Amino acid sequence: MKYTNINFNNKTILITGAAGFIGSSLCFYFQENYPDAEIIALDCFRSGETFSNGNLKSFGHFKNLLGFNGQVISGDINDKKLLKELEINFNFDYIFHQAAISDTTVSEQDLMVQTNVNAYEDLLKIAIAHGANMIYASSAATYGDSDRFEVGFEQPNNAYGFSKVMMDNISYKYIKKGVDISIVGLKYFNVYGPREFFKNKTASMVVQFGHQILNGQIPKLFEGSDKILRDFIYIEDVVQANIKACAAKQSGVYNVGTGCARSFEDIVNILQKELEIDNGKEYIPNPFVGSYQFFTEANIEFTKENLDYEPSFSMEEGIKAYLPEIKRLFETEVKKG
Repeated sequence: MKYTNINFNNKTILITGAAGFIGSSLCFYFQENYPDAEIIALDCFRSGETFSNGNLKSFGHFKNLLGFNGQVISGDINDKKLLKELEINFNFDYIFHQAAISDTTVSEQDLMVQTNVNAYEDLLKIAIAHGANMIYASSAATYGDSDRFEVGFEQPNNAYGFSKVMMDNISYKYIKKGVDISIVGLKYFNVYGPREFFKNKTASMVVQFGHQILNGQIPKLFEGSDKILRDFIYIEDVVQANIKACAAKQSGVYNVGTGCARSFEDIVNILQKELEIDNGKEYIPNPFVGSYQFFTEANIEFTKENLDYEPSFSMEEGIKAYLPEIKRLFETEVKKG
């Protein structure tokens, strides 16, 4: 489905983090709808390297790009030489910047800021030099301890959330300068859907609960899960927001959610109903009480007004659309593993 009247055919589009969840979804959106677009997919593909917390340094996986026909570049956005080559060898019309260290438990603050903040400004300078519109991934993690989920009320409580606030601040600095490109940051809330599986432990609870149920396990929920509410958004609506951001009425930072908080209990109930498997639920104490967000819900009025964005998937519809992929992954990845 085309979300805008812009014709991206014969345009040159850079997508960073292109072997990740959202980046790969954007690659295929353009490939399927605009076959003559030149898509440059940049990713720091996974190796065996890990952070001090034991998690992988990159979640980029080649399987997310199986069937992709564009140009793939393996590289790190911190590599100044690579960025210079991109600036010289291409003339981008749009940059979709999804690459980041997105693991909120990473303790290497220096690398987090270098990758998420400093490299973003380097890419933004390329966008300005090329006259390319910049659409980048901010995050609902910027709200942290805030109880008001609208731009201007950020209270990050980890290095990742802080780094995304700093990205937004850089954007505002350049917007204020009056640059000749559009700069749009998108604060994603809890995204779920196809191509997230290779995020491993940081993949959504939708796919994790789905595979537990298919495996005959009893889903484990924190006590009081019916009162732990999040704004869960299906990947197709995130793609919609990115595409519509190309024709934003004004530069700025926007929430991307549904505006409707749902519970983890809802996820399990919907999955059990759709899969027709109900082994009950197990409730365990929440070890994170005191440092845990019990509620997130995006205020999307500004997004609706300026991006013409309207979420089209309820949680029921999103999970139903996702189920064939959850089942396929269970057969091809989980059971084999």
